[in-house]
Amino acid sequence: MTEMVGYSGPVYMTHPTKAICPILLEDFRKITVDRKGETNFFTSAMIRDCMRKVVAVNLHQAVQVDDELEIKAYYAGHVLGAAMFRIRVGSQSVVYTGDYNMTPDRHLGAAWLDKCRPDLLITESTYATTIRDSKRCRERDFLTKVHDCIDKGGKVLIPVFALGRAQELCILLETYWDRMNLRVPIYFAVGLTEKATNYYKMFITWTNQKIRKTFVQRNMFDFKHIKPFDRAFIDNPGPMVVFATPGMLHAGLSLQIFKKWAPFEANMVIMPGYCVAGTVGHKILSGARKVELDNRQVVEVKMSVQYMSFSAHADAKGIMQLIQQCEPANVLLVHGEAGKMDFLRKKIRQEFAIDCSMPANGETVVIETPDTVPIDVAVPLLKHALGSDSKRPKLIHGALVMHDRGVRLLDSRQAMQELGLTSHQIRFTTTVASPRAVLADALYTV
Repeated sequence: MTEMVGYSGPVYMTHPTKAICPILLEDFRKITVDRKGETNFFTSAMIRDCMRKVVAVNLHQAVQVDDELEIKAYYAGHVLGAAMFRIRVGSQSVVYTGDYNMTPDRHLGAAWLDKCRPDLLITESTYATTIRDSKRCRERDFLTKVHDCIDKGGKVLIPVFALGRAQELCILLETYWDRMNLRVPIYFAVGLTEKATNYYKMFITWTNQKIRKTFVQRNMFDFKHIKPFDRAFIDNPGPMVVFATPGMLHAGLSLQIFKKWAPFEANMVIMPGYCVAGTVGHKILSGARKVELDNRQVVEVKMSVQYMSFSAHADAKGIMQLIQQCEPANVLLVHGEAGKMDFLRKKIRQEFAIDCSMPANGETVVIETPDTVPIDVAVPLLKHALGSDSKRPKLIHGALVMHDRGVRLLDSRQAMQELGLTSHQIRFTTTVASPRAVLADALYTV
C-alpha cells in the first residue's frame, strides 16, 4: 500500500508484526499475481521498500511522532502482534481498535485498554449482535465432532488463516490427542502456517500466562502429533485431520482439498471463523450443496459442513466491555454488517448515553468535541495543596502561566521567577474609631 500510493513517511507496528508482515505480504502477492494472474499489483521489491520504513514499537510505549502527534499501542489479543492504537493530537485523542478479542484463549490473552477517555473510539463490530456461548462448550463440541468423524473413517478439513486460529486449534487437538492416545494423523499446511508458528515460539512473551509458565518445561508450539502436510497426502486412504489455508476456502490448499473431499459423505469440513459473502466458505455455510468455482467447475458437496465460531473478534459483550474500560466520549462502528451495527449502535447509546455512529464507506462524519485547555500543574504546588490527606477534594491556588509549550499552574513566587518579574507589595491601611471613644460620645449624648 505505501509504495502503491507513494507514501514516504514512517510505518509504526509492533515487533511481532514487523517480523511476520513481509512473509504474509509475499504470500498474498504470490497467490494474487502468480496464481490468479493479477498484473496491477505490488512487487517483492515494493515489500522490501515498505519494510525499510517500519518503526517497531513496544506495548504502552508513548511514541512522539512530531511536536503534536503521539501514539501508544495496546494489546489486542486478536493474533500475534495485534495492537490497538491511541492517537493523540494536542488535547484530542482517538483510539482505533482494529481487530481485537476480549476473551483469552489457549494461546493469547484478552485485549486491554486503560481508562484513557478518548474523544472517539473507532471499534470493529464483526459480531455486533452475537454473544458467544462458553469457550469450554465450544471446544468440547469441536472435539466431539472431529472424533466422531475420524472414528467412522472420515477426513476432517479445517480451513484457517496462518495466524491465530491455526495455532489455537492445533493446541486444542494436540492436548486432546495426547489425552485420548489417538494415532490418526493431524497435518497443517507447510510453509506459511509453519513459519507463523515459529514466530509464536520466538515471541512467547506475547502469549497467555499459561503458555509462558510452561515454556521452560515445554514449548506448547512444539507439536508432537501434528505434522507438515504434503499435497500427495490428499488421496491417502483412511482418516486424517488437516489444517489448511486460507480460512474462507476462496483459493489455495484448503480449496484444493475441499474439491477432493467434498463429494464423500464420511468427510467433514469445520469452518472456525467468519466467511465473507461470495467465498466458497460462505456459500456452503448458507446451505449450498453444489458450488460453482471460478473456472466454472461445479463441486457437489456431500460432506458434513459445520460452523463453530473460534473467531478472534470481539462479540457484542466484548465491545461493550471495551467501551466500559476506556470511557470514550463518542463511538464509531466499522468492520461489520449494517443491520447488526445499527442494533449495537442503539444499544451503546442506551447503555452509555454517548453518541455512536456507523458511517458507510466514503461517508464523512463530523464529531463535535468540547474545547479544552490542558493545564500542567507544578509538582511542588500539587504536593503542598494535597498535604497528607490526598483523598479529600482540595482547592489549589496559583498563577496561570501561558507559553509556547502550553499552560501551567505554578506557585505565584515560581511564576514571578520564571517570568523574570519583580514582586511588589502594596499595603492598605484604614483608621477605625476606638470603642472607648465611641462609648464616651454615646454617654455625652444621653
